Amino acid sequence: MADQLTISTLTLRHRIPDDWAADPWAEVRPLIDGVDVLREVHPEGVAPSCRDWTGPAETWPLAVAEEPRRVMITEPTCTAGCCGALYVTLRREGDQVVWDGWENTSDTTAVPPEFRFDAEQYEAELARAAADRGWEEPVDTVARLLGRTLADSGWFERWGCVLEDVRPRREEPGLPEELTSPEGVDVVFHQVREADGGTDHYAYELFVARDQSVEEQVRRLADRILADDPRKTADRLDG
Repeated sequence: MADQLTISTLTLRHRIPDDWAADPWAEVRPLIDGVDVLREVHPEGVAPSCRDWTGPAETWPLAVAEEPRRVMITEPTCTAGCCGALYVTLRREGDQVVWDGWENTSDTTAVPPEFRFDAEQYEAELARAAADRGWEEPVDTVARLLGRTLADSGWFERWGCVLEDVRPRREEPGLPEELTSPEGVDVVFHQVREADGGTDHYAYELFVARDQSVEEQVRRLADRILADDPRKTADRLDG
């Protein structure tokens, strides 16, 4: 009987990956009964980024419905096709959420067992994690708020450009100070040339200070970008 099965507790924890070069944002890592059981079977895997938790609830990586859904729950910093990934099938079964149908395509083929969660606790934890900003450092908050400001402004579209990404840039761990770039925010955009259909890529390398107001830094950086044609003030990355 389902009511005789063990009901686990899901906890979602934001964590900056050790190798964050592929994606500098925090992963949202699932713990089951306080244990990172996914690391035991897929040690190189990184959970979906916090950026994947910003849309409607039904689009969140661990959202469930009665219809089973297979998801990639951890993947390497290269690609799933290169080093394998860990998959699980999620579904809602009455007042429970079930994780089963595991598949590990990495060199380590072990998989976790089936897990069942109380659906109310599960969905409350998803909502809590999606709204959680307590993990952010100033560089994360500046990147998030600046990205929202620039996207809402329509400024890049005015100049026929496409805003690709606004992301934090972290200090490289273990490097001598003279080789370490100060932490900050990278703003990346591009423009397709009408003449030949080629693409020009641009970027701003902005700096963030830990001892200054986040809101003031966002205003200052946004004002700098929105003051002129961004193609004139940003660094061109090719050509």
